[in-house]
Amino acid sequence: MKRASLSLLTVCGLEELDGLRASGVTHVLSILDPGTPDPEPFRQYGRHHRTTLRFHDIVEPMGDLILPERNHVEQIIAFGEELAEDRAEGHAGHLLIHCHMGISRSTAAMLMMLRAAYPDETDDDAVQRLVAIRPQAWPNLRMTGFADDLLGRGGELSRAVSRLHARQIAARPQLADTFRRLGRSLEVERAAEVAKAA
Repeated sequence: MKRASLSLLTVCGLEELDGLRASGVTHVLSILDPGTPDPEPFRQYGRHHRTTLRFHDIVEPMGDLILPERNHVEQIIAFGEELAEDRAEGHAGHLLIHCHMGISRSTAAMLMMLRAAYPDETDDDAVQRLVAIRPQAWPNLRMTGFADDLLGRGGELSRAVSRLHARQIAARPQLADTFRRLGRSLEVERAAEVAKAA
């Protein structure tokens, strides 16, 4: 993935989209649940390039829900490539990535963009940049696992994400039960493993 000179970056949830209409958004990555209607606020946005993906925010199979798959992450990385090309041509821009709550799928996608944009930094540096953008970030571990492979990170990106999960749980212990109830015990277990190893 080419280095992208990212300037204005936003991660948000559906309820925050309306408040960003006047922020000069030029590129949007929408990650929605299958069946969710197209968000109304985008009709009021200025001209922008938008890519929409639809899958559920899960990390393991759950009934009929659609898992994030490798091809979804490939599309996210391709979106980043397009953004990099626009920036290389001197186009100024504001990147907005959103999902339902702006916590998991969207932060995983933003992390991929940051990792590619700053190739000389560590995976933990990319996570720190992500948290500066979205303090409540909890990147989807399945998505970052695919990105780990596609970006040639050898598992380091996923470990950095699990360290973030561990810090988020340490700051708000109730998150462990919340994510277990959501069927995401795997993320909580990996967070506990990295916390124990630290």
